[in-house]
This record gives sequence, C-alpha cells and structure tokens, in this order.
Amino acid sequence: LLFMGIALLQQAFAGLAGALGVATIAGFGLAGLLLFYQLGSAALYHYGGFMASSVLLGLAFLSMAVLLSVVARERTRASGLAIALWFFFVLVFDLVLLGVLVSTGGQFGGEALAWLLLLNPADVFRILNVFSLDDVRTLYGLASIVPASLGSQALLSGVMLVWIVVPLLVARWRFR
Repeated sequence: LLFMGIALLQQAFAGLAGALGVATIAGFGLAGLLLFYQLGSAALYHYGGFMASSVLLGLAFLSMAVLLSVVARERTRASGLAIALWFFFVLVFDLVLLGVLVSTGGQFGGEALAWLLLLNPADVFRILNVFSLDDVRTLYGLASIVPASLGSQALLSGVMLVWIVVPLLVARWRFR
C-alpha cells in the first residue's frame, strides 16, 4: 500500500507537471510565432530559454506545493500554505534581503547577499533571464550586485533543478 501511495504521488506530480509544461509552452509558443515572423529565428533562441526557465520555475513551485500537500492535513490548509509560500518567495524574501542591506548601510551584502538569492527560485529565475542577454544585464539593477560567476546558466539551471527535486524527495520521505 505504501508503494502504491508513493507511485500515486509521483504520478500526480508527473501529470500536473505535464499539464503545466504543455500549457506554458503553448501559451508562450503562440507569442513566439509572432516574434519569429517579426524578428526572425535569432530572437527565438533567448525566447526559448525564457520559456524553458518559466517551465522550470513552475515545476519548482509545483514541487513545493506537492510537499505542502503531503505535510498539510487538509486541502484548504495546503492551498493556503501554497499561496503563502508563493507570496513569500515572490515578494517578502527580496524585501527582507533589501531591508538587511539598507539597515546595515550596505556593510552586509556584497557577494554573500548575491549568493543568498539562490535560496529563492523566483530570484534564480530572474537572474537566469537577466544574465542571458548582455544588453539586459547592463541595464538591470541585479547586474550591479550579482557577480559574474553567479550568472552561469549551467549553475542557475542546476539550482532550479535542485528546487524541483529536493521538495519532491522530502515529500516522498514524509509520505512514508
């Protein structure tokens, strides 16, 4: 019975991940067709990377939601926790880091603050997309605090995969 439960958990994630991936790619893909006709195939390379990172971000939040659904005893509590988790990562996390930076007068921060951004999948998504284009990197404020070593697409993609896999492994462990 335990193995059936774990299999169902994995199948549920796979089904939801498939639906999320197809919907994201279909939605962005339609806009990609318009870009292709107006800008040519060169613009699609970076747009394809944006689409892929959007799917990864969605899967990271889906993975955390699966973990919350295993931990919570009620469906409404799991839904509320998932919304609170999204709110924390999208809004509160960056405000806390900014508050630390401002309250210490910039003494705490620098490269350490930039590496703390990896603790937030939304920030990993932002950095991944900002650092994929040289023109955008110079215009965006993150480039002033994020070291070039952190802008590696391989590193950031790997961190996103960790954000997907680790919550699923914890959910699987907790389910047992």
